[in-house]
Amino acid sequence: MNPPADLADLGLDAMLELTERLTALLADQARAFEQHCPQDAAASMPDVTRLANLYRAGSAKARLERGALTEADPDLRRRLLRATEAFEAVLDRQGRALAASKVVTEGLVKAIADEIAAKRAQAVGYGPKSALSTAATAITLNQRA
Repeated sequence: MNPPADLADLGLDAMLELTERLTALLADQARAFEQHCPQDAAASMPDVTRLANLYRAGSAKARLERGALTEADPDLRRRLLRATEAFEAVLDRQGRALAASKVVTEGLVKAIADEIAAKRAQAVGYGPKSALSTAATAITLNQRA
């Protein structure tokens, strides 16, 4: 299933094929995140980006040319509707998987930063007036990552 590279050729048949291919790639990525293997998702990123751009352009074209959709074969319209519903479901699944992965990653980075900060805390001086000195850490935490 190779979607056309030229947007002028992006008819409803091609849009159906593109939607199915993009859905499959996103499902694979979601599965990789769910299995805690984000590196497996990275390999398909160039294809996902290219297909997502084609999908966006094709969707915009379809909205402008509603007549093509209403005049299309009812079976093709039904298959395109089902493919679009599956695509939206996979997008939701991928979004949940990415959000969970982000929480885990942020927690790991914070735990590492806290451990480094704790190890760098040193006592300064001796006796009742001694204090802990905490050196600045090289890790910057961005709470809005």
